[in-house]
Amino acid sequence: VCLIPQVEDTVNLVKRIEKTGIAAIAVHGRKKEERPQHPVHCDVIKAISEAVSIPVIANGGSHDFIKEYADIETFQKATAASSVMIARAAMWNPSIFRKEGFCPLKDVMQDYIKYAVRYDNHYTNTKYCLCQMLREQLETTQGKKLHAAQTTQEICEVFEMGDFYEEATAIFEAKKTSLETTMHDEDDQMEDPDVIKMAVRFDKREYPPQITPKMYLLEWCRKEKHPQPVYETVQRPLDRLFCSVVTVAERKYRSTLWDKSKKLAEQAAAIVCLRTLGVPEGKLCEGENHLINKRKRGDQERLISRDHGEDLAEPSHKKANFIEETSDMNVPKM
Repeated sequence: VCLIPQVEDTVNLVKRIEKTGIAAIAVHGRKKEERPQHPVHCDVIKAISEAVSIPVIANGGSHDFIKEYADIETFQKATAASSVMIARAAMWNPSIFRKEGFCPLKDVMQDYIKYAVRYDNHYTNTKYCLCQMLREQLETTQGKKLHAAQTTQEICEVFEMGDFYEEATAIFEAKKTSLETTMHDEDDQMEDPDVIKMAVRFDKREYPPQITPKMYLLEWCRKEKHPQPVYETVQRPLDRLFCSVVTVAERKYRSTLWDKSKKLAEQAAAIVCLRTLGVPEGKLCEGENHLINKRKRGDQERLISRDHGEDLAEPSHKKANFIEETSDMNVPKM
């Protein structure tokens, strides 16, 4: 929480929050309109700490108190808080948490850049954090070069880490090639000359609410006296994406695109089947939707039955027209 104008009101607010059952509360020692250059109100944080029984986490001391590790305890004692939260001082130099003292800023920045490159951090965020560390050095030649940098590679070159960037990039490319090869091999395992394939995805925005391609396919199978569709879904471990094969009338269908969920993969497989058969799939652009009309008629019949005091239970064979058969079994991994 931030402070409100009257100390008593702030304390009462925190007491009310405490009664909700929270385990702890962080207090920023400034009012809403105050900025980092304004002094932190340690006295108000202390009043809150002494008024409640839950732990109070003091925040806001970077500018006034916390210049080195030992100052963390000083700020804690000044606020009588159970612990301290640090933001800006940690951005300026993360080694503020090192009991033995600060590490050289150059080493800290280079270590940070290594992490940023290895984990593919976006260059704008990397640049922002480095600017926070440089602070008063932003007007130096190095600071101006950092400010002008437009890529991660340029940032590395500013800190004489161009060779590291090239080595790290080479490793990334090798891993990427290996991953793509592995994924291609797994796709090959899914290949079956008898499977009909299309590159399609299911986008629910293109369909009426609660109407899906799987429902249309199930309806078509019943109309044509075929067994209900059977879906076989696998998950790819490397990226955890799903692919589903649907069997209808002894023919198999699937999308070549992998999806983020089992349900989406099954819908995509149903779309491939319906499009191959030339059967409507229920999209909004197809015009009148007979399943929607069927559901409306069913709703009207139930209302009439209710008005006449008849049994509202709907026969299971009618419900099945609008329920997608899905398996609760675990999806096998490839």
